[in-house]
Amino acid sequence: MNTWISTRIRLSLTLCLMLAVAVGCRSRGESDFVACGSGDCYQALATQIEYPQVQQCSATDADWASLEPLSLASTTNPEYWDIPLEEVVQLSLTRSKVLRDLGGVLLRSPSSVSTFWDPALQETDPRFGIDAALSAFDAQFSTSVFGEKNDKALNNEFFGGGTRILQQDAAVIQSQLTKRAVTGTEFTLRHNIDYDANNAPSNRFPSAWNVNFETEFRHPLLQGSGMQFNRIAGPSTTPGIYGGVLIARVNTDVELADFEIAVRDHISNIENAYWDLYFAYRDLDAKVDARDASLETWRRIHALYKAGRRGGEAEKEAQAREQYYRFQEDVQNALSGRRIDGTRNGNGSDGGTFRANGGVHVAERQLRRLIGLPPSDGRLLRPADEPLSALVHFDWSQVTQESMVRRAELRRQRFETRRAELEWIASKNYLLPRVDAIGRYRWRGFGQGLGNSGGNNPRFDNAYENLTGGDFQEWQLGVELSVPIGFRRAHSANRNSELKLFRSRAILREQEHQVLHDLAAAVAEMQRAYAVSQTTFNRLEAARQQLEAVTAAFEADKASLDLLLDSQRRLADGKSRHFRSMAEYAVAIKNIHFTKGSLLDYDGVFLSEGGWPRQAYSDAQRRENLRGKPLPLNYSSAKALRVSHGPYDQQTAQEPFADEPKELPSDKQAGPPQAVRQTQHYVEELLPLPLSSISESKVQ
Repeated sequence: MNTWISTRIRLSLTLCLMLAVAVGCRSRGESDFVACGSGDCYQALATQIEYPQVQQCSATDADWASLEPLSLASTTNPEYWDIPLEEVVQLSLTRSKVLRDLGGVLLRSPSSVSTFWDPALQETDPRFGIDAALSAFDAQFSTSVFGEKNDKALNNEFFGGGTRILQQDAAVIQSQLTKRAVTGTEFTLRHNIDYDANNAPSNRFPSAWNVNFETEFRHPLLQGSGMQFNRIAGPSTTPGIYGGVLIARVNTDVELADFEIAVRDHISNIENAYWDLYFAYRDLDAKVDARDASLETWRRIHALYKAGRRGGEAEKEAQAREQYYRFQEDVQNALSGRRIDGTRNGNGSDGGTFRANGGVHVAERQLRRLIGLPPSDGRLLRPADEPLSALVHFDWSQVTQESMVRRAELRRQRFETRRAELEWIASKNYLLPRVDAIGRYRWRGFGQGLGNSGGNNPRFDNAYENLTGGDFQEWQLGVELSVPIGFRRAHSANRNSELKLFRSRAILREQEHQVLHDLAAAVAEMQRAYAVSQTTFNRLEAARQQLEAVTAAFEADKASLDLLLDSQRRLADGKSRHFRSMAEYAVAIKNIHFTKGSLLDYDGVFLSEGGWPRQAYSDAQRRENLRGKPLPLNYSSAKALRVSHGPYDQQTAQEPFADEPKELPSDKQAGPPQAVRQTQHYVEELLPLPLSSISESKVQ
C-alpha cells in the first residue's frame, strides 16, 4: 500500500515538473535555431542589442516628420507666421510638459530635466512626501487568527492536567488598533480570544474560552517626546533620520522653488531665442540690401567693361564682382546659418549674453524647439515685436532689495537653511535617554462558551458575559529605560546637523553676494547696450549719408570705385551692428528682471497650484472656527516653529513678522556685505524666514 502511494506521488511530481517546463518554454517565445561550429556564433549572440517593447505615448510623430525642413535647397516660398513674444511664451507654456533647454541635457541626462509633474512627484513621494510623513501617525489595525491541534505524550502528568497523553484543540484570535499622537504617545486597544479544548481530567469544562480587552499607552518622557520633535523627525528612534511633516513640507517647498527656477530659465531661453531670430531677420535684410546694391554696381561696371569704355577696366569689373559674391555668401549664411552656440542661459551671464548664430533657419528651428512645434510645418516664424528703444532706468536701492526677496535661488537656499535648523533642533533630542512610561488596563472574561444571548446564566457560562460583569480586572504601570552608553551616534548626528547648518548659512551668504554682483553686472550691461545702440544709430545714419554722397560723386566721376564699394560695406556693417545692439539692449533688460527675480512677472507668467479636495477646505474651515478668539491659537502648539510665512504679496508691502525662531548655533563669521546690511530691515519684513535665523548680523 505504501509503495503504491509513493509511486503515485512520484508520478504526480514528474507530471507537474513536465507541465511547468512546457509552460515556461511557451512563455519565452519561439526563437530561430542557429547551428554554429565556432565561437563566432556565441560572440554574435552575446553582443547583439536588444530593443525594449514599450507602449507608444505619442500619436503625432508622423506629423512632426512629415515636411522637410527649410534650407538653401528649398524652392518653395514659405508662409510667414508673424508672432509676438507674448504669443510665443503662451504657446511654449501650453505645450511644455517637459521644460526644454538648448544645451542637450534632455538626451544626455533625462533624469535631471524639469517637468510639469516634478512638484506633484515630490508631494506624493511614498517615502519623503507630506502624506508619507503624516501616515506615521495614522491608526493601524492588525489582526491574526491561528488554530492548532496538539497530540503529545508528557513525562509528568502534572503538566498535562492529570494525563500523560494530552490531546488538545486550540485557537488564538488577536486584534488591535494602535494610534500614535503628535506628542509621541502610542495608544493601543487590544482584544484577545483564546479557545482551549483538551482531555485533561482536572478541567472544569471540556472546552473553555478566555477573552480580554486591553488598553495600553506608551509615552516617551525624554527622547522622542514633544510635538516639536515629532513634527520634525517623526516617530524615529534613529539619530540622523528626520522624516517629519515639517521636513516633508520644506522638501516640497524646495521642489516648488526648483520648478519655478526651471520655468524662469525656460522663459529666459524663449526670449533669448526670440531676439536671436529677430536679429537674424534684420541681419539678413542688411545683407540682402548690400548684395542688391553691389549687384547693381557690378552690372554698371560690367556694361562698361563689355563696351570697352573708361571705368570698365578688367580689375574694376573683377573687384565689383568679388564684392557681389562676398555679399551673396553673407546672404546665404544669414539665411541658413550654422549650428553654433546662440544666446542661452549661462553663456557668460545667468540670463544669457547675446550671441546671435547669424542664420534665420537655425534661429527659427531653435525657437520652434523651445515652443514645442515640429521642425517644419510649411510656415516660417517671424518676430512681430520690436526691441525697446527708450531708456529704462532701474533704481539701484530698490532692485537690490527686490533681488534679495524675489530671487528663487535665494528662497530655495533659505528653505535649505530652514531644514538644517529643524534637523539641528531635532538632533539634540537624541542626546537624551529613552525613558517610556507604560500603562495597561485589562478586562478578562472566562467561560465554557464564547457568548450566549440568554439570561440568568451561571457565572462561567460564557466568556463575554463574564467579562462584562467586571469581576476580573488587571492593571500595570511601569517605566522602561534604554540608554546607549556614550551616545556616540547621537553626538555624531548632532555635530553633523550643526555643520550642515553652518554650511547652509555660508552658502546663503555667498549666494546673496553673487546675486548682488550679477545684478551690478546686469545693470552695467543694460546701460552699455543702450549707449551703444545710440552710437550705432548715429553710425548708421553717417554710413547712409556717406553712401549717398559717394554714389553721387562716383556717378559724376569724382570718386573711385574703391570708395563706393567701401561705403556699401560700411552701410551693411552699420545696419547689422545697429540691430545687434538693439537685440543686446532687449536681452539686457530681460537679464535685469532675471537677476532680480521678476522675469515671470515681466513676461506675464504666474504659477499657481491646483485645487485641493473639498474635504481639505471644509477641514481648514473647521479648524479655523476652533481657534481661540481673539488670540490666534495653533491647534498643535503655540510655540511650534514656522516653516514659512506663506506667499509674499509682491505688489504691496507687508508688516514685519512678530515671531522669532529659537536660539540657533552661530558660526562666528562675517555678516552680509554693506549693500545687504543697508536693506536688511526691509528684507526681514518680506522674507518667508526671518534673517536673524540665517545670519548673525543684526540691524542696528
